[in-house]
Amino acid sequence: MMPTDVAQQLEQRVGAFIALHHLLRHDEKYLVALSGGADSVAMMLILKRLQFNIEAIHCNFNLRGAESQRDEEFCARLCNVHQIAFHRVHFNTRDYAQLHGQSIEMAARELRYRYFEQLRLDIGAADICVAHHQDDSVETILMNLVRGTGMRGLTGIRPRHGHVVRPMLCLSRAEILKFLDSIVDLETGRSGQGYVTDSSNLVDDVVRNKIRLRVVPLLQEINPSFSQSVIGMANRLADSERVVESSVGQAIQRATLRKQVYSLRVISQEPSPELVLFRLLSGFGFSSSQILDVAHRLSAAAPGTYWESASHVASIDREELVVFGRDDEMVKTNGRRLLVPEVGIYVFSPSRRFRISMKPYQSAADISRQASEATLDADLVKWPLCVRHMERGDRFVPFGMRGSKLVSDYLTDRKRNLYEKRSQLVVADGNGEILWLVGERTDNRFRVTESTRQLLSIDFLS
Repeated sequence: MMPTDVAQQLEQRVGAFIALHHLLRHDEKYLVALSGGADSVAMMLILKRLQFNIEAIHCNFNLRGAESQRDEEFCARLCNVHQIAFHRVHFNTRDYAQLHGQSIEMAARELRYRYFEQLRLDIGAADICVAHHQDDSVETILMNLVRGTGMRGLTGIRPRHGHVVRPMLCLSRAEILKFLDSIVDLETGRSGQGYVTDSSNLVDDVVRNKIRLRVVPLLQEINPSFSQSVIGMANRLADSERVVESSVGQAIQRATLRKQVYSLRVISQEPSPELVLFRLLSGFGFSSSQILDVAHRLSAAAPGTYWESASHVASIDREELVVFGRDDEMVKTNGRRLLVPEVGIYVFSPSRRFRISMKPYQSAADISRQASEATLDADLVKWPLCVRHMERGDRFVPFGMRGSKLVSDYLTDRKRNLYEKRSQLVVADGNGEILWLVGERTDNRFRVTESTRQLLSIDFLS
């Protein structure tokens, strides 16, 4: 096969892969992440030969001294020779990593993708092309396997993630090198396109490099077709995952009672309750061990049992699983105390306001029957009033009753879940006596009677 035939064959494979996964269009502009290494050089040249509208971006992380400068200059020359618009950016990666308490690798990734997205928006590009290939996908699968993973972790790198696309996933590293060897380097005029080598990739000091340099070669000794076998497995699992995801999505729909409230009975009747819970809770930041614990407690958890992730709380309450965010307005205002010294409109939170007013009592028609408004005997109330969340040990005398009751017990009797309990507001008077469980019930001690002369009206404006 002639060199040009090799290049054309590999270009056609990339073109077919792009079409299959709907990655690129000829009427859009795309950014190409160009490091100067073989993979990114091949990607840029293949996309140019396929006549896509591309511009290149190079990140200099200033980590390898003269070698970093060499890479930048190489990329600039290459783009100049091929008449491709070239963007470059410099980062003080070590300072950034130290400031944010991150590894150098994580800091570089964060800086890179943040700038990519900024530049994409600035130049009106549709997406950012990165040069991950089949070997990268194999390494990712092995890393996930070592760490512990579900089906998704065994499907490898996806062709698209948001605005990041990977058109080279259909080629192996060996095929990329074969492509570069088969074309002419326009800068030198010699056969074989040049590229630069990042010396840090040759040292097995991080997990991925150890897998690349030590684990994969060993597995290829056992099975020379190891990488192809893994990619084949990943493709089959990706098909299977789509079926499973559809089934699990339908199960979640069946279990959903209302927003972020789910039926434990429905979940427990699914073929794999644990899988449903994993899909449901992992998106809220819960760990695999927490999700497994939830699964084990589906039928045995005491009411009020809950788990916390960095962003959410999940609670089992009777036959419901309730999930709510830590940044939820109801949660963020927990602990707040709003003092009300006189009549007027008061804001407890953006969506929860109170109008306090007084008027003479004339007849029973003046007493509100709305759940959002409490009508009390003003002469029995000591000012200032206080609006706050319910607290442990709160007691009140529910309207129509003689004896007091814990607010938490009252809400339990009303079948309120943990989220609803945590978000429950009360209005207390200057003596700390609860006047009104907002939206629920007033305190019988402050009820309107025949001897009432002045009405205190508390209107909840949600």
